Amino acid sequence: MLALILAGCEQKDTLQEVKQRGYLTVVTRTSPTTYYRDNTGPTGFEYQLAQRFADQLGVELNVLTESTITGIYRNLREGTADLASAGLSLSAARAEEFSFTQSYFEVQPLVIYQSGQYRPSSITDLYERTVLVTANSSHLELLEQLHESHPKLRWKVIASSDSADLLDQINEDTPFAIVDDYDFALQQPLFPRLKEAFSFGDKQQLVWFITTDSQSDTLTEAANLFLSEVTADGVLRGLAEEFFSYEPLVSRAGTFTFSQNMDSVLPDYENMIRQVAHEYNIDWNLLAAMAYQESHWDPKAKSFTGVRGMMMLTQRTARELNVKNRLDPLESLRGGARYLNKLKRRLDPAIPEPDRTYMAMAAYNIGMGHLQDARKLTAQKGDNPMVWRDLMQHLPKLQKPSYYRTLRFGYARGAEAVTYVQNIRHYANILLWRDITQGQEIEPHNSRDFLPETLQELHLLGL
Repeated sequence: MLALILAGCEQKDTLQEVKQRGYLTVVTRTSPTTYYRDNTGPTGFEYQLAQRFADQLGVELNVLTESTITGIYRNLREGTADLASAGLSLSAARAEEFSFTQSYFEVQPLVIYQSGQYRPSSITDLYERTVLVTANSSHLELLEQLHESHPKLRWKVIASSDSADLLDQINEDTPFAIVDDYDFALQQPLFPRLKEAFSFGDKQQLVWFITTDSQSDTLTEAANLFLSEVTADGVLRGLAEEFFSYEPLVSRAGTFTFSQNMDSVLPDYENMIRQVAHEYNIDWNLLAAMAYQESHWDPKAKSFTGVRGMMMLTQRTARELNVKNRLDPLESLRGGARYLNKLKRRLDPAIPEPDRTYMAMAAYNIGMGHLQDARKLTAQKGDNPMVWRDLMQHLPKLQKPSYYRTLRFGYARGAEAVTYVQNIRHYANILLWRDITQGQEIEPHNSRDFLPETLQELHLLGL
């Protein structure tokens, strides 16, 4: 009898449970800073961290997604998730209820306003004006605390966990929103008129929260050890740079850097690229430009998400394309060329060139499912889904909750796919301009859209 009582009083070891069952259940949310799917499958900053933690524990990763922070907490309270990896800030209220890890990222809450409208510069400037804030967020907790000393503060709570929902509702009636700096940096290209007004409160620490069902600290300890290791070896910093940086369209400085690489790096691979382009009937300028956009012509290139080589192939894609060694530049180029042609064949055969090639390149970046979602959206909006110029206007909408929640494949970084294709076109035009100025014979090609929109610009740049 005493043994049964003692057994009932034993602490539950969540880490041991996870290892015995063979999987770690993590709850997160769909957003550009946490979790989504692209051409490689599930990804995102929080997903990549959680996957590495599961790998270290020697178990599979089971991901649950919630559209609200309330839903994330519910999973922790009910014990349906072992931990929450969802870009959540540590707060006094959360610390009282949940176990939590050490901080792995620091964020600064910002007050956002619309350019051309009233710009607040302090908390008192927010008086009697409605501030949008996410439900159950640390920002809401801070507003509630400040309300005691600033009773004229007003806010409206939005249930969504995606900051795009807040930013989308900024107008005359609700002129401000509170969003973390790293999140706003990713969302701003979708909302070019929105700007930072001022920093709201102190910087906050992102942590993982552990299920309330756990009476043992072993899972927290294991997570802390993992986070310490990925911080020390630079993996955490690398993932942050990969997911939280936004690559703009090629600037004048970027064009100059490309021209330097064209002289110093490309000669080692130009004949190889021309050979592969000829083998797969691809314009060599486009293939070379793709290789530069992917890796800057570095055959040893490697991202923190595991894509490698000159054409930055995933392991899964490499297997499908029979690429044995992703670091071999010839194999990588052939694999990338085969993959591009494969994507072109999967598109509606009525799509003409060069739009067909541009759409295939966009699918190379975000996946065919997301591209088809964007084509469907383009048609719904009354534009032509067979034309790249129309499609590129709607691809960024895959980042807005009001659109991606209605589409089959959900969220995608559509703005980056547009940038990806337009940058490749820009680089390809530079390569063509070089051939023209050197008097080389230019062969016609059905995937070429040369080049009135950029030739004048290249000439002005002296290239």
